Amino acid sequence: MNKSEIRKKILELRKRNYTKSIKIDSKSIISVIRKKKFNKKMIGAYYAYNYELNIIHVLKKFEKLNYKISLPKIGKNFQMNFYPWSSKDPLIINKYGIPEPISKEIKYPDILLVPMVAFDKNFNRVGYGGGFYDRYIKKLKKIKKIITIGIAYSFQKVKKIPIGKNDIKLDFIVTEREA
Repeated sequence: MNKSEIRKKILELRKRNYTKSIKIDSKSIISVIRKKKFNKKMIGAYYAYNYELNIIHVLKKFEKLNYKISLPKIGKNFQMNFYPWSSKDPLIINKYGIPEPISKEIKYPDILLVPMVAFDKNFNRVGYGGGFYDRYIKKLKKIKKIITIGIAYSFQKVKKIPIGKNDIKLDFIVTEREA
């Protein structure tokens, strides 16, 4: 299957199987960070959209552990950057229907939690097709050392993701079943 076929199939599967009761354990993500002996405290996350795995409870747990949270905003020329956000802060809805922080101060995360449409055992991912995360990760890796952690439901795993020259492999993938 090509990426478009994978995307269509998995998005439909995710919509059919979506349930708010499936949660990811914050301990899984924390253990990945600790395994890498990564002591940085700025997390780039996402606000769940289009039946993605909701991680708000994880972000609240990170806040209690004194991590700083940032969420993405889409800017001009389809560029994405991350901005500070707290669970107490309001969000605004962008033109894609995705909640974004109000802040105008760009923050470069040390740990990036990446939403996915599909993934394989080699840490390759399929997103929505806009290349936002691939471009952002490439840019961020030129600025600093980061850890990228894909977040998805276990049923989003596919046998093999076809790789393009602009695709960026993730460091880890965490699902509700495994880290």
